[in-house]
Amino acid sequence: MLATPGPLPAGPEWYYEVKWDGMRLLADLSAERGLRLTSRTGRDVTAHFPELAELAALAPDVLLDGEVVQMVGGRPSFAALSERFHRVPTPAEVAAGPVVYMVFDMLRLYGVPLLSRTQQERRDTLDRLAFDELVRVLLSPAYEDGGALLAATERQGLEGVVAKRRDAIYRPGQRTRSWVKVAHRRTQDCLVGGWRTEKDHPSRIGALLLGVPGDDGLKFAGRVGSGVAGDAMQRALRTALVDRAESPFTEPLPKLDATGARWCEPTVTVEISHTGWTDGHRLRHPVLQRLRLDL
Repeated sequence: MLATPGPLPAGPEWYYEVKWDGMRLLADLSAERGLRLTSRTGRDVTAHFPELAELAALAPDVLLDGEVVQMVGGRPSFAALSERFHRVPTPAEVAAGPVVYMVFDMLRLYGVPLLSRTQQERRDTLDRLAFDELVRVLLSPAYEDGGALLAATERQGLEGVVAKRRDAIYRPGQRTRSWVKVAHRRTQDCLVGGWRTEKDHPSRIGALLLGVPGDDGLKFAGRVGSGVAGDAMQRALRTALVDRAESPFTEPLPKLDATGARWCEPTVTVEISHTGWTDGHRLRHPVLQRLRLDL
């Protein structure tokens, strides 16, 4: 079940949780199969998170929905977590950067499916499990005041808030308005240092390669494809961008970004909305808002 972006809903039919900057995982535990952790795509990642073996202490048969989070400097770090997702860590790596599994829903308990139970019923059942005895598995807190939580998460540099209707049933794989996510978005003015064509339409711009000025030149800040496709934006970009032979960035770009790149003079400024920066100094969830022809 997936959340739909939107404005924060209010009313007694809703409760609210922190939107964690992590990766969604299902934790399936049974006496016959043991523990199995799967990603949204169905990939088995149990071996990647050995510290979550303590889930076995919660119940002999349970299916949980939640988000695995890695904390860096007191805040969730998606960049640090992504390294863990790509390969099985060594014991030393686990000890140096353990993860936490933030549980927010329960889909089965003792062999009984809970999908048709209401959100509030599932939450009440989840509250009765013995999370206090665990270290790496936590119950994601629920709050009554969504506005206060939204303000608090912004002050603390967290990703945002998820609102959940108390009467909602669980719909696997569906994006539903019974869960509403509100992410804190910021804006950043970036220079365009290059662009890539659309995969199936080489005459159109598919993504912009972004940079921000640094002490020694233009630092790569990632690429943005959202907001580029409109015909008016395509015409404006084609008019404004001036080709150049070599990359204007100070460092070589990752192969994933540089493949098929066409470089341009870094004289065009665009306004980008985003949800923060990765540890590698890349914009997270960037969306092109407008050309800043005034800059």
